Amino acid sequence: MKNKRILITGGAGFIGSDLTRQAAEHAAKVVVVDNMVNGKRKNLTGLPKSVELVVADIRDTPTMRELLQGIDIVYHLACLGVRHSIHSPLENHQVNAEATLYLLAAAREAGIKRFVYVSSSEIYGTAKWTPMTEDHPTYPATVYGASKLAGECYARAYYETYGFPSVVVRPFNAYGPRCHHEGDSGEVIPKFLLRALAGKPMVIFGDGSQTRDFTYVEDTARGILAAGIIDRAVGKTLNLGSGREISIGDLACLVGEVSKTANPLIVHDRPRPGDVLRLFADSSRAAEVLDFKPRVDFREGLSRLVQWYSEQGAAPVQLLSSETVRNWEGEASVA
Repeated sequence: MKNKRILITGGAGFIGSDLTRQAAEHAAKVVVVDNMVNGKRKNLTGLPKSVELVVADIRDTPTMRELLQGIDIVYHLACLGVRHSIHSPLENHQVNAEATLYLLAAAREAGIKRFVYVSSSEIYGTAKWTPMTEDHPTYPATVYGASKLAGECYARAYYETYGFPSVVVRPFNAYGPRCHHEGDSGEVIPKFLLRALAGKPMVIFGDGSQTRDFTYVEDTARGILAAGIIDRAVGKTLNLGSGREISIGDLACLVGEVSKTANPLIVHDRPRPGDVLRLFADSSRAAEVLDFKPRVDFREGLSRLVQWYSEQGAAPVQLLSSETVRNWEGEASVA
């Protein structure tokens, strides 16, 4: 990547900022495009001058056309999340699906040499078998999952129809430093950890039997980065997961152990609409094509996240002031 110019949409977000950090170690130039709805400037602190942040919305096609000039590789991560799709389905579709199609058209016009579309395990819906290969049926349960599936279908169509060098990656649930606990982008691991550290109850939606496949963010970002530089990835769809599953109930207990919380509190709330009940990745194709192999053990990753929170200069209870418990409702709720 030494002489490459890279554009990363959503590059100030959680996974995007880790990808930006890894890309900045090698690339000649990294242009981050983020509208700062979920991204944060502080996620990019300490990066070299070769990283440029452009605050823009990917729906602004004229601006995107301009920014694509001279770019070699595009990593497209910008999106609105699963909880957002429950309260604002139309905007979710516009950003995740429509804007992706416009971006693909602009990237093809600009002669982009590689386009990596970052999809989501949510496109599968609840597992019909495990571990889930890329050939598993796609049956998304939310507009988010459906819009991400549309986006990846557009990326594959551009490869099949025009020979455009696109790659689709499907990360399963990522966690680690700079993850979201706030608003409708808040995720279960940071919400659980901060609540445990603050002595507040961890809130499980439903009975806690639903499972997820969690991967440390550095591992996820490294897999995404590789998809943009390994030629045999072109035209392929690749899962990025840890290859293990844990129930949300067991996750709460583990978070209690890792946070060293005596008698951690757990409460149950009504199930979240459209909640996927089981996710468990088969990432053997990514292992073969990208040499992808997660390096960070789950317990170790959780411990690293606890340490990261301790270095943020704010108490867990302060950080929780920006949390929305039922964050699919689009307004504050407290538990």
